[in-house]
Amino acid sequence: MSRLAETHGLTDVQQEILSTVRDFVDKEIIPVATELEHRDEYPQAIVDGLKELGLFGLMIPEEYGGLGESLLTYALCVEEISRGWMSVSGIINTHFIVAYMIKQHGTQEQKDHFLPRMALGEIRGAFSMSEPGLGSDVSAITSKAVKDGDAYVLDGQKMWLTNGGTSSLVAVLVRSDEGHPEGTAPHKSMTTFLVEKEPGFGEVRPGLTVPGKIDKMGYKGVDTTELIMDGLRVPADRVLGGGTGRGFYQMMDGVEVGRVNVAARGCGVARRAFELGVAYAQQRHAFGKPIAQHQAIQFKLAEMGTKVEAAHAMMVNAARKKDSGERNDLEAGMAKYLASEYCKEVVEDSFRIHGGYGFSKEYEIERLYREAPMLLIGEGTAEIQKMIIGRRLLEEYRLQN
Repeated sequence: MSRLAETHGLTDVQQEILSTVRDFVDKEIIPVATELEHRDEYPQAIVDGLKELGLFGLMIPEEYGGLGESLLTYALCVEEISRGWMSVSGIINTHFIVAYMIKQHGTQEQKDHFLPRMALGEIRGAFSMSEPGLGSDVSAITSKAVKDGDAYVLDGQKMWLTNGGTSSLVAVLVRSDEGHPEGTAPHKSMTTFLVEKEPGFGEVRPGLTVPGKIDKMGYKGVDTTELIMDGLRVPADRVLGGGTGRGFYQMMDGVEVGRVNVAARGCGVARRAFELGVAYAQQRHAFGKPIAQHQAIQFKLAEMGTKVEAAHAMMVNAARKKDSGERNDLEAGMAKYLASEYCKEVVEDSFRIHGGYGFSKEYEIERLYREAPMLLIGEGTAEIQKMIIGRRLLEEYRLQN
């Protein structure tokens, strides 16, 4: 057990779950991650193993067949999985955001229909906000839903769907002007639809096409896709929560969970980079002794370890805040911002410790070096996080009179 990134106050059940996940990562993920990543191959055997462990139902309530665990437990599991291979954590993250949104905002029929099968991993979720012409500016969404009898017709193009091909359920955020007069604020005229589809690529149901995977610098293995809706008919009972106009708030609630998840990913990748760096520094000799005995390397290791510890502490705080039922957008924004930035820095320092070997695909740090940048933009860029943090701090510290 690492001295770094310990979490105090966990229950026996939480410790047992984490121990099981850690063993799975060490035995089933780390030995094959780099090879699968270089081939950009979907890790089906790993995903099957996660299903057997029950991780797809980790946060789903017991009444729906899940384990009913907290966001903290989930985030700590994500940290461990990302330590093995960040792409695997992406496969379960989008699934859990959709499950969380259904649990928090869905109708009883939607909960009964989706959650038991999501807990078993039989239904796998993805969610979609971004579009080709926008990123963090959600208010600029142009995809639209128009009421047509007892259904809605959806048209538009979405972008950057993690699990876009392998999922069988996508939560899609679109404009829905029905019932919202002209001039209504954009965020009040958005609706989330629960769109069921067949896994795969091409036309996955009438009116819905998932083109092939987007080729990425890193974060490989997991499929990232576009989503094209052209006359897609969705029954009215698949509006999340049963009413239009609530989609923006539902998605933002889910994104808070997602930001804690991204922070946890950053913690896991940074911890693995530190492990690789501190091990290599003790094996590599220069000027007659291991480079770990040179003060310059010791300073670097000290900075790396401190960043790993600090990011983990902020991530845990954000998860616990959400579990308590309190508003946590400030803490989640801080955790995501710090963990992603520190992850990038720790990975680069480990890369530098490896010297020329860090540039070789035979060494694991090369993969981490390509994966870390995704965390800088996933679930909102650093600039967006700082806007959220700044506004919330001004709310908390606003001068009176």
